[in-house]
Order: sequence, then C-alpha cells, then structure tokens
Amino acid sequence: MTNVPPPPPVWDAQPSAAAATRYGGFWIRVVAYLLDGVLLYVVGTVVGFVFGLVVGFVWHFVGVPATAQTIARIGGGILGLGLGILYFAVLESSERGATLGKRAVGLRVVTDQGQRLTFANAFGRYFAKIVSLLVLGIGFLMVAFTDRKRGLHDMMAGTLVIHNR
Repeated sequence: MTNVPPPPPVWDAQPSAAAATRYGGFWIRVVAYLLDGVLLYVVGTVVGFVFGLVVGFVWHFVGVPATAQTIARIGGGILGLGLGILYFAVLESSERGATLGKRAVGLRVVTDQGQRLTFANAFGRYFAKIVSLLVLGIGFLMVAFTDRKRGLHDMMAGTLVIHNR
C-alpha cells in the first residue's frame, strides 16, 4: 500500500448541478473580516515600525524640519491604506478568490455569474465598501437581509460571497 497524498482542495466557484450555491452570511463574513483585520494590524504595525526606523535614521543624519515629520506621518497613512487596498484586491482576484480570513472560514468572492474576479473588479469592490460604510453601515447590514446575502458593495461591484467547502 503506497502513501498517496490527498488531492488538493478544489477552489472552483461553480457548484455541481446537485448542490445549491451557499452564500456567505453576515456573521461568518464578520468573522472573516475580523481575522483579516488582525492580520493587517500585525503586518501594518511591522511595516510602520520599519518605515519609522528608516525615516528616523535618515532624519538623524540629514536634519529635517518639523513640516517634514507631518509629511512622513501622511506618507505612513498612505502606505497603510495602500497595504489594505492591495491585500483585499490582490487576494480576492487571485486564483483562490479570497483573503486569508475568508479562506479560513471557507468563503470565496466571485462575480454574480460565479467567475473569478478581475483585479479591477476587486479593486472597485474595496472602494464600494466605503460607500457601504458611509450610509451608516447599512450597506454591510444588507448582507443579513438580502436573498443572496449581498451587501451594497457586492451589488455595486457585481459580486457574491459563497461557501467553497
């Protein structure tokens, strides 16, 4: 008897004819987002620390006025925002179609036709989340009450969050 490794997981967004598509509900998406938030916080802290060390080291030897410190703080904020945007857009448009938090709970983001997201679509979905937040968070709460568990940002981006297990 030989040891044959198990087959790799199937990340195909297309459900079999016998199985109905299961959509990711509100609470499981909250858990996934919290996992992503913790991960981004840790990575952002490390990146911010390194950024601060580099900038501080350069300032020590160059001598920089106080206005440059403000510019560096703004630069750090932009760096953090860019990190978050890239995290969500790159991973949701990847072959697996999910951030690490979504993967941990067995979710995947697909187009409303069940196809893999393009980077542009995932990038737009990230900014559509801002709209969901700006309407007092109601755009996120819509996930709990719509038939395919779609938030306002999902509707704007033409996406679905589905279970892939």
